[in-house]
Amino acid sequence: MKTRILIAAACLSMAALGQTQVTPQRLDDQAQGYARLGQFNGSVVVAVDGRTLLAKGYGMANREWEIANAADTKFRLGSITKQFTGMAVLMLEQQGKLKVSDPVCSYVEACPQTWKPITIHHLLTHTSGIPNFTGFPDYQKTMMLASPPAETLKRFRDKPLEFDPGTKHKYSNSGYVLLGHIIEKAAGQSYAAYIKQQIFTPLGMNDTGYDSPAEVLPKRAAGYTRAGSKLENAAYLDMSIPHAAGSMYSTALDLMLWDVALRQGKLLTPENYQRYFKPGIGDYAYGWNVQKRNGVEVISHGGGINGFSTTILRVPERKLVVVALSNLEQSQVGRLGQDLLALALGREVETPKAAAEVKVPVETLKQYVGEYVLSPAFILTVTLEGDTLITQATGQGKIAIYAKDEATFAPREFAAEIVFQRDASGKVTGLVLNQGGRKMPATRR
Repeated sequence: MKTRILIAAACLSMAALGQTQVTPQRLDDQAQGYARLGQFNGSVVVAVDGRTLLAKGYGMANREWEIANAADTKFRLGSITKQFTGMAVLMLEQQGKLKVSDPVCSYVEACPQTWKPITIHHLLTHTSGIPNFTGFPDYQKTMMLASPPAETLKRFRDKPLEFDPGTKHKYSNSGYVLLGHIIEKAAGQSYAAYIKQQIFTPLGMNDTGYDSPAEVLPKRAAGYTRAGSKLENAAYLDMSIPHAAGSMYSTALDLMLWDVALRQGKLLTPENYQRYFKPGIGDYAYGWNVQKRNGVEVISHGGGINGFSTTILRVPERKLVVVALSNLEQSQVGRLGQDLLALALGREVETPKAAAEVKVPVETLKQYVGEYVLSPAFILTVTLEGDTLITQATGQGKIAIYAKDEATFAPREFAAEIVFQRDASGKVTGLVLNQGGRKMPATRR
């Protein structure tokens, strides 16, 4: 397999930034470790002040034609799109076309009474209380049908709020689709056109834009998902649906340009940059997570969309950015990004290794087959194919899990763990799903 690699120097000194040295080879070894285990397939960039430590593709952009990923391969970004939406809102405010304090009902015809207290700021920070339409039970059945923002709004406009606006933080793609609708009203043009004209073209981000399956797009990666132990082409998603919540495509190299533009203040006044990155409830700013980690401020966001998973991590005080884009839906892209960030900051991490697996008798595996209720609308179904347990969550593809011990199972491709539970008589009564730092119990039905 051929890959392309762009390295500015054999070893980029971090002394001026107060960091230890890291070699491009060490960064490459870490990414290769994930790729060898089937936990990453995509492109990576690690850069300091616009200078490249590592820019490389891993695995295939198109498996049917055996075309390799490269640093300039185009990937769907998923929710990394939200940072461009946040930027667009503040730019429109600078242009005098809206205010972040505006009620959303100023831009929505026949606005629901429950939305009257909601402002644009609430949408940007996921504090509106509007429920997330991509979590609705019927989402998987409707995602292939075109739905511009005005139509998508109908899916959630009459739903009750989950909390009073401004009191809690809960991630909502609905809020960002509504922001796309507001941007179009205020700008007097489409969201895609405004973002391209005001952000991508001025910054020279020529490999970034609003994704449309109909467009002939050079170097576009195909998206894949796992079905048990096999890979499949990802399920179709009409890109009018994610809109301002997740519609963009880009390359790892273009996102490096984005990082430089943000640090150089090319689009906003200094005051508005502070607002853009100011964390609120849940450490969420305007399309970014902002947190202190190991004594440095990390500004980051991940994305997940049919066939793709992505992450961008920035440490502005060190002029450091890490981008990892994958055209495999079930990727360890988040962990890879964190590892590369740690290495670039001078901290050592372990190279990924295959988890030890144990053999569990088929008769025991049969006892785990069943349906497990995580919530009324979210069921985890466990089946047995040969001597392998297969899980399938509501609206999602199949994922094979392998035994760490007789009751504990995990997928090979990403960080998650299932622990089956038994009662005093030995009957399997439920499970606990450990993922993303959360323990989620499920009852067998």
